[in-house]
Amino acid sequence: QVQLVESGGGMVQAGGSLRLSCAASGVTFRPYVMGWFRQAPGKEREFVSAISWSGDYAYYTGSVRGRFTISRDNAKNTVYLQMNSLKPEDTAVYYCAANRGGNIYSYTTYDYWGQGTQVTVSL
Repeated sequence: QVQLVESGGGMVQAGGSLRLSCAASGVTFRPYVMGWFRQAPGKEREFVSAISWSGDYAYYTGSVRGRFTISRDNAKNTVYLQMNSLKPEDTAVYYCAANRGGNIYSYTTYDYWGQGTQVTVSL
């Protein structure tokens, strides 16, 4: 049984930082592209970032580039999202997901999902 479990969400003031973690179990972690998506109330789930299985390639949506950093530790079956200079518009539920193949920017191509972790950024 594949499980992705996110942690690290919380409440922070604008300009602050959070580090999200996503631990995978029940799956061979290495072949998967790992992604982070977020969903704010009343909005569609949107791509935030993804990282190749080797960790050599990282992808970001424009609104977070330069502020967020994705990384992975295949030995620990864990992917991270370091979020700096947080803004109120970053407030959302953040999900990690695993993608064996397909468009990494589309949530429809991801095979497994975590339950999500809430990030709230206040002024």
